[in-house]
Amino acid sequence: MILIKKVNILQILVLSAVLSGCNQKNKSDKNPQQAAKDTITEILKEGPKLTNEFIAAKKVAIGHFYAKNWPNNTMNGSFLVAKNGQIIYEKYEGLANYKTKQPIDSVTPLHLASVSKVMTATAILKLIDTKKLTLDQKVTTLLKNFPYPDVTVKTLLNHRSGMRNYAYFTEKKGIWDRHKILSNQDILTIMATKSIDLEFKTNTRFSYCNTNYAMLALIIEKVTGLSYSQAMKKIVFDPLNMKNTFVFDYEKDKETATPSYRGNFSKFNLDYLDAIYGDKNIYSTPRDLLKFDQGRNSPLYFNPKLLKEAFVGYSNEHKGKNNYGLGMRMINWPTGQNFYFHNGWWHGNTSAYITLPNESVTIIALSNKFTRTTYKVRNLSVLFGDYPFKIDDEGKAE
Repeated sequence: MILIKKVNILQILVLSAVLSGCNQKNKSDKNPQQAAKDTITEILKEGPKLTNEFIAAKKVAIGHFYAKNWPNNTMNGSFLVAKNGQIIYEKYEGLANYKTKQPIDSVTPLHLASVSKVMTATAILKLIDTKKLTLDQKVTTLLKNFPYPDVTVKTLLNHRSGMRNYAYFTEKKGIWDRHKILSNQDILTIMATKSIDLEFKTNTRFSYCNTNYAMLALIIEKVTGLSYSQAMKKIVFDPLNMKNTFVFDYEKDKETATPSYRGNFSKFNLDYLDAIYGDKNIYSTPRDLLKFDQGRNSPLYFNPKLLKEAFVGYSNEHKGKNNYGLGMRMINWPTGQNFYFHNGWWHGNTSAYITLPNESVTIIALSNKFTRTTYKVRNLSVLFGDYPFKIDDEGKAE
């Protein structure tokens, strides 16, 4: 089980008050903007400083990995490895836009695909942390006309709701006109009016399904009274200083957001599913994702006890290593070692987010030109802990 340091918030507040009293100046004297900046600085504070020898050794190993997997700088995307919040290695290669020849750099937001789910889950957990929601709350109490009475917030988060994938049931004749752009609310309306049955009884098994996170996005909107984009900015992006991260708005951003490509640089055109958010449609950078990883593991941002639940596997009906928590994929080996990650794939975009909380390591790879090589970055985990991967593994990622 993941080790997350418990922090007594009351003790921190008392100590803070005492120290500030000694200086005759406390946080209450600060304006809200300064207080917010101070909080962000503390949340994103780096861990123990890495030695030059440590950084140099890891750079060499990671450099060899990069050169082997993207020979002659053939990666079309962005890549970062960090420990204790300190960047050890990063690369930005290729084109954000093939037509204009705009290069990818450290501030180029790329589509995260299903790595967006980790952020949606984080926003939901923050709402739970602030008593706006509960994990076991029935979705019928939140979304009008939601047709599945046993589905809870938790079974959406861990993919045990039993709902069907909207990408499949909207293809059926008479369900949706695919010349029209589909919205999150449209998905809910279709399920409520078109007799879309559950695939299986709720909470009897796991089935990864994008519909779950499209509904979680609607719940975020219902609870906050904000659009999903505004809520994510308020709950996640701004508090963690993620300045180059945004939620894709189909009408506003379809001409300006970084496009995605097939392996031969032919462009993927947007389709009727491209307005759905929650399960996808967040654009970000490796540096912002590093801030996100630091933030969500900070007791100043998140209740450690609640965060711990996100790293528990909830899909144990069949013996095996692969599991899913609350917005987090994981591998649980019989040795007791655990590996936490989420991959993504949408059109030509592929993404990999790896968080190793015990080692305070973050590994990010993003690409807007289709490749499965993105997922191989998990093998770099062996440089930081006892993970049964091979850094030179040529096989398909598990």
